Amino acid sequence: MKPFDDGCAANDEFQSALSGAHRGELIRDLLRQRVRMPEPVPNYLKRPALTEKLTSAIRPGEVLFVEAPSGFGKTHAVSVAFRETGRSAESLRWLGLTGQENDAGRLMALLDIALTPPGAASQASGQQKAASYSDALALMLSDAHWNNRESDSVLVIDNIGTLANPAAITLLQQLVANTPDGLALVLVSRKPLPFETHAYELEGRFNRISTEFLELTRSETFAFFQTAVSRNQLTTVAVEHLYSLTEGWITPLALYQRELQSAAEVRLPIQETFSVERFLRDAVLVHLTPGQQRSLRIMAEMEIVSDDLFLGLADAGCDHAFRPSAAAETGIPLRPLPGRGRWFRLNPLLHDWLQTPALESPRERALKASRWFSERNQFPEALRYALQSGDVDESVRIASEGSEALLIGQDTASLLRLRRSLPPGLLEKSARLKIVYGWVHAIGGQFSQARLLINDLDDGTHPELLGRIDALRAFILRGEGSVTEALEVADRALQAEELSTQGQLVTQLVRSSALCAAGKFGAAREANRIAARLAREAGDSGSEILAVYAHARIELGKGSLKHAEQLLRTGLDTAMNESARPARVGETRLQLNLVMVLWHQGREAEADRLLVTCIRHAEQTRDLGLLLAMALRVLICRTQNRMDDAFAWIGRAERTMQSWQVDQAVYVPVLEALKISGWLSLAQADTAAQAMDRLAPWREVNCVPEMFPMMPGMLNCLQARIELARGDDVKAAETVKGIRNNGGETLPFGLDIHSRLLESVVSWRQKGSAAAQKILATAIAMAGDEHYISPFAELKNELQELMEKTWSQLPDTPFTESVGRLYGLSDMKEQVPLAEPISDREQGVLELIAQGLSNQDIADRLHISLHTVKTHARRINAKLEVKSRTQAIVRARELGLL
Repeated sequence: MKPFDDGCAANDEFQSALSGAHRGELIRDLLRQRVRMPEPVPNYLKRPALTEKLTSAIRPGEVLFVEAPSGFGKTHAVSVAFRETGRSAESLRWLGLTGQENDAGRLMALLDIALTPPGAASQASGQQKAASYSDALALMLSDAHWNNRESDSVLVIDNIGTLANPAAITLLQQLVANTPDGLALVLVSRKPLPFETHAYELEGRFNRISTEFLELTRSETFAFFQTAVSRNQLTTVAVEHLYSLTEGWITPLALYQRELQSAAEVRLPIQETFSVERFLRDAVLVHLTPGQQRSLRIMAEMEIVSDDLFLGLADAGCDHAFRPSAAAETGIPLRPLPGRGRWFRLNPLLHDWLQTPALESPRERALKASRWFSERNQFPEALRYALQSGDVDESVRIASEGSEALLIGQDTASLLRLRRSLPPGLLEKSARLKIVYGWVHAIGGQFSQARLLINDLDDGTHPELLGRIDALRAFILRGEGSVTEALEVADRALQAEELSTQGQLVTQLVRSSALCAAGKFGAAREANRIAARLAREAGDSGSEILAVYAHARIELGKGSLKHAEQLLRTGLDTAMNESARPARVGETRLQLNLVMVLWHQGREAEADRLLVTCIRHAEQTRDLGLLLAMALRVLICRTQNRMDDAFAWIGRAERTMQSWQVDQAVYVPVLEALKISGWLSLAQADTAAQAMDRLAPWREVNCVPEMFPMMPGMLNCLQARIELARGDDVKAAETVKGIRNNGGETLPFGLDIHSRLLESVVSWRQKGSAAAQKILATAIAMAGDEHYISPFAELKNELQELMEKTWSQLPDTPFTESVGRLYGLSDMKEQVPLAEPISDREQGVLELIAQGLSNQDIADRLHISLHTVKTHARRINAKLEVKSRTQAIVRARELGLL
């Protein structure tokens, strides 16, 4: 090791570039150790999708910016991507910054080490003849090695959020602006870049990977805790809760996993474990001033917060400049919710942790928040915080003045909490509050309680309320599944002169839902148009969102999945960009139906993350949409053959509905149908039949649940499947025929596909594969336009053998290929189809030939002449390009005809 020359240190190297001072070799050698890739984390979770996304974005001459708050595994993900793709050490330079690199001279020394070409020695500073740091960096970047695309080199600069010195930032910006053609630049940071990048993005050479790509997906979270589940340290329900709480924040999950391994006999909640608490403190609070910490804790008292709302709540102890938008810029996991004014929400884990211990005077701030929302006519949020403040008078005032807005908001949980706080006798004395709570109980699925509240209001003492009472009765009847009666009462309500615009709007939505359930899609769409017009005239964005939801439900019933998806995404975009955010329950209903569309199309990965958000919001607001969310989760688990998880979700849904005191008519048919489907998948036909017997009362009254309009038809399909599983083909044929007839009414599209597929199975068993193939091909053609693949996934057990027999004869389309992948048949498709297909009659003769029957036996069996049989046999041989019966049988089996 050489001694220092003239007492100069290596970090002074570029500061003395113009004076000719020599380098300090000892310090330079120490700095050289900083330019290396981090060591791998042992037993890391492999994430091929993320690795592929990272490696595809690292290209010569381009910049990749990886940005996320602390703990999202940015450094680890990038280093894993390099290791798993086998990149050579010579082609990769990894520079990890510390706070010391705010000295521009020290940063230049590190860049000089990192940007020295392989086999070359960096020049002494005094020999570079550079007039400035910028010129020195330009000289480095002009080297022929970095401008040769064949060099395939990568420079990673990690932890750039530590840079605050303008001189150091200027150098970084120069590096981004002038990235050589042979060098891929990767920047890693917990904060946004401190300079503009839009010009580089428009040039197509700047890419960004942020939090949503780095956080674990639900399936990755389950894989991460697979060992803990297998050891009974966690249940699948617990893993689901962990994912919902952390939203895939990988470091808290990894720390919690280590806690489980070290203390297997004791399991604390994740937010109470020592290592997770220490991480949250070190990653979030330690770097903040006391004023900023108080500001963040006040933000955490709100479920969602904007800069304006925060300023309305901030006190003298807060740092008023540290608003939600500013906090998000510092790398705190505050996720923006698009919309004017910029709304934010904290990561749920951090949100819960920051509220312990609670700050002083939370009730006063809650009352301030209530009045802030009330001034903006956002009644559900106003009521939520009025209840938190404990001010009963304010809560009753909001409930009375904003009853219609609360109805659209559907914040059932807040209103039920308010009822428990009402002074004794107040509800009995106020007809208006009775109607409000009638709606509350009806929205929450408590129809019997809703009826009790309004039964004494139609005694003639409140003539001005008759229209509103009928509107509520229509809603109750629709919720109970009584379609015809709901339409009658809804029509009567609309004739009442005193019915408010809001009452008319809701009643039209009830009519639209009932007409859709009856298969009268045109009339349903007309009722929905009226509701949407009323909402627009009233300037009620929340009601307009529900009208979009109702329209999408109609399109779903018709099987127009693509149109439904377009409606739902447009509605969500509109909701998210409203200046006064509408009730989030409306958004949740849109999201739920978007999940349904994605599930019908087999896009389970897309549906997965969205469904977690829906479940959390529905649980918070006590929205009955939770039943649909949990049902969708069961269906996804079932299609993935995770039957234990499917039944666990059914049990969780049942417990939730019971604790919410939801009427059995709402959830029992749904959950029993899911159980029947699960038992059929497990080949337990007798258990499924017993469950079907328990549903007899609901089947007799033809109950059509509001959120599950296909329920009667789907129960009939399940009945047919039970009969098929028991070998009763004749009875199954009768059941399927009854479904297809449907009393002359139009079948919902999904039910139409289901029943056709069942019809093909029955036909195969009774008439052979040729007849079944025609029905199956028709169903595939119908479902193909919208990629409606969910019925094929649901009926996989029943269709597997038939699909294998007829696969080669099915139409060759992209949708058929998707069905083939579902059934594991993609490789069985005959690449060169027959020049002339086998006819139905020839197929029948071919099957009898394969059974070993003589020509005369075949003639007798089919009641045709011997000459006709021989003619069919010759044509079969010609089409199959064979010369004998034996060869015909072998070739037919190769083609999947037998």
